[in-house]
Order: sequence, then structure tokens, then C-alpha cells
Amino acid sequence: MNQPLKFPINAFAPENGETIEYLDDDMLRRLCEAEHPADLASQFSEFEPDQAVDVFSRLSPQCCADVLVHMEYELQREIAAGLADDMLAAVIARMPSDDRVDLLHSMPDERGEILLHLLAKAEREDIRRLSSYDEDTAGAIMTSEYATLQPHLSARQAIEKLRLEAPDKETIYYAYVIDENRRLLGLVSLRELILARPDRSIESIMRRDPICANVDDDQEDVARQMAKYDLLAMPVINGNEALVGIVTFDDVHDVIEQEATEDFHRMGSISQSSGTDDLVDIGLRDASPWLLIQKRLPWLLALVFMNIFSGAGIAYYEDTIQATVALVFFLPLLIGSGGNAGAQSATLMVRAMAIGDVVRKDWLRMVGKEIGIALAIGVCMGVAVSFIGVFRGGPDVAVIVSLAMVAVVLFGSLLGISLPFLLARCRLDPATASAPLVTSVADIGGVVIYFGIASWYLGLHGVV
Repeated sequence: MNQPLKFPINAFAPENGETIEYLDDDMLRRLCEAEHPADLASQFSEFEPDQAVDVFSRLSPQCCADVLVHMEYELQREIAAGLADDMLAAVIARMPSDDRVDLLHSMPDERGEILLHLLAKAEREDIRRLSSYDEDTAGAIMTSEYATLQPHLSARQAIEKLRLEAPDKETIYYAYVIDENRRLLGLVSLRELILARPDRSIESIMRRDPICANVDDDQEDVARQMAKYDLLAMPVINGNEALVGIVTFDDVHDVIEQEATEDFHRMGSISQSSGTDDLVDIGLRDASPWLLIQKRLPWLLALVFMNIFSGAGIAYYEDTIQATVALVFFLPLLIGSGGNAGAQSATLMVRAMAIGDVVRKDWLRMVGKEIGIALAIGVCMGVAVSFIGVFRGGPDVAVIVSLAMVAVVLFGSLLGISLPFLLARCRLDPATASAPLVTSVADIGGVVIYFGIASWYLGLHGVV
């Protein structure tokens, strides 16, 4: 028996706050198996990696597998790297098929091959089949642990079959009806089976033509479909309409979280330089300072040079500024308002496009709607700032500032609403229409609009 570990495991204490410093292997297993795997995963995330590995090496493979699937990928890798090959192979064999494929993909090729050879032949073939699908597709996130029924079975026979197969399946809430060629004919829920007469055939109670995905469908599209139709699981078919797997709700949740994280990283001007986003894989907390600098600096440098045009605009209207110095007081206020309005519109539009609420053909309708909204907001802001204008520079300045506020807010809002559509049209990610990009362009336009209105109203002309 291993020597007892000497570190606190507060979550497993019999009484809240009590610290257990010494546990033999049997006690450790009993305490861990009494807790929910998600709670254990949260506790283990507070341990040092070598401590977590030490605990995992003393647990049962099934308990390890249950806890690992609730952990962040980076911690999964660290623990897997520390476990012995035979122990890790036993853990992988007990993980859901889609999760174990992801874990094996994160390992060096040499160790991955060693682990594959330690698994049973059926598990090896299943892993290699799931690994063959392109990343970010339905095939890449589906699981092969699903329940199937034949149409000639009775409801009583189907329930008995599911009772026997349930321990090896990820979910049996839906059972999928297939023919001898594995073509998907329909599905039946466990509720429908229980409520049906025992002698009724599956063919007579199944739902035909169920909503399904193709193995090559984008995972984000699958997530939207499942959310739209409130599905706990969606069957996945290949080109021959044969059932090859299912996508479950927990997989969709991970996809939605990943896609949202990617969008927020891009909206924060964290560019994507390769096929995978390192920050999405690692996480902001664990990303190195050098990686963050690499991701953020190019965008910020580009925006610095873009803002040179703002300075050029100010220089062009130098005579206007000299004639009415009070105008300078309102410059930060106006260009800031335009940038903020643009950032708001861009954020709302990127989100709407990400969840499929708005598509490219809606551009003209959305622009028309935004014009009315921006004018209403601009007028309210213009009236508010006009009082300050009277106090700082008199009626003329108040009129200029009010008109400029309406125009700048309108310009920023239209920029924020249109730039995501333009990027999508160019087959670029709309999330790149980030707040810094929109505000930088809005700043340039705001300077030109503000001093252009001032020059027109005061009867002056800018000079180079």
C-alpha cells in the first residue's frame, strides 16, 4: 500500500472545514466515489499537478475517468502525462468515446500509439474512426455510445434490450431505430417506450425522419440546431444515411463555450495566426505573457498608425480650431461618443450573427433600423451636450456640438453595424470587427465630421 499523502483534501472531509491529512487508499477511494465527479474536478484543480497525479494513481480507473471529463483540457493533459501507461490506458477505456479521442489528440504521437496498443481492439478501432473526421465537424464531437433498436421489436423487448445495454451507453433517453444496413429510420424516446403497450412494435411508435446531422456539418451549426429544437442528443449520419454516432448536449455546451471564447478573443483584438487559437486551447489564466504580447501587439500597433489619420484631420482644420478654441474642449467627448456607439452596435451585431439571429441578407433592413435608433440616441445626446456648449463657448458652439454629436453617433453606429457584414462578405470572421478597430475608425471619422461641421457653420475652410 502506498504511503498516505500529506496534504489537505477539504472537500472530502466528514465535517465542513475539517482537514484530512492522512488517508489510506481504501478510505481515499470511498471518499472520492461518494462525491460528484464535477465537485472532485473543481477540488483537484486547486492541487499542484504532481499532487493530483498522486491522488489519481490511487483511485479506481472508473473514478478517474469520471473526474477527468469534468476537468479543463490543460489539467487533463498534465494529469495524463503523469500517470503510468497501464493506468492511463485503463482510464481512457472507461471515458466517453469523444472525450478519450480529445485526450489522445493532446498527447505526443509516440505515447498515443503506446496507449492505443494497450486498449482492446474494438476501442482502438472506435478511436481511429472518430479521429478520422475533420476538426470542428459533427463527426469530431460525436460519441459512438448510443442505443439502437430494430423496427420489428416490441416495446417490451426494446425496454429489456435497453436495460441490458444501458451501462455501456452515454444516454438511453433516445433510442435510434436502424435497419440491417444501419440506415436511420427513426427514433423513440424512453418515455414513449414506457407509455406504449408492451406488444406494440417499435415501427408503429417511432418518430420517422428525425432531425439529424451529417458527419461533415460544422459543429456550430449542429449546436444551433440542437438549441433550436431543444434536443438532448442529435443523431449523426454519413453519406450513405447510416447512423455513425450522436452528438449530446454536453458536447454542444462545450462547442458553444469554445466558439463564444474565440469570438471574445477576436473582439479583444487577439488575432488568430493559425488554424487553432492558442488562447482558446490554453486559457487566459495559463497563457504566457509572451503569447499574450504576440496576440495583442500586432493589432494595437496597427491601430496606432491608423490614429495618425486623426491627427492629420486635426491639422487640416487648424484654422477652425484657432478661430474657436472652445471647440477643442468637446473633441474627446464627441469622438469618444462615436466610438462607444460604434462598439455597441458592433458587439450586438457580431453576437446576432454568431447565433444565427441575423444573416448577410438582413444588412439593408438592419441599417435602416439602426439609422432610426442612432438618430434618436444622437439627438438626445446632442441636446444634453448643448447645455455644456452654451456654458463653454456660447450659442454657436452649442449648435456645432449638438449637430456634430448627432452626426458622429450616426456615423459610429452605421460603422459598427456594417463592418461585421462587410467582413462576412469577404469571408472573414465578423468578430474581427472588434471594439478597438471600430473605435479607431470612428475616431478618424469623428474628427473630420466635427471640424467639418464647425467650418461649415462658422464659414471657414480648413487649410493644409
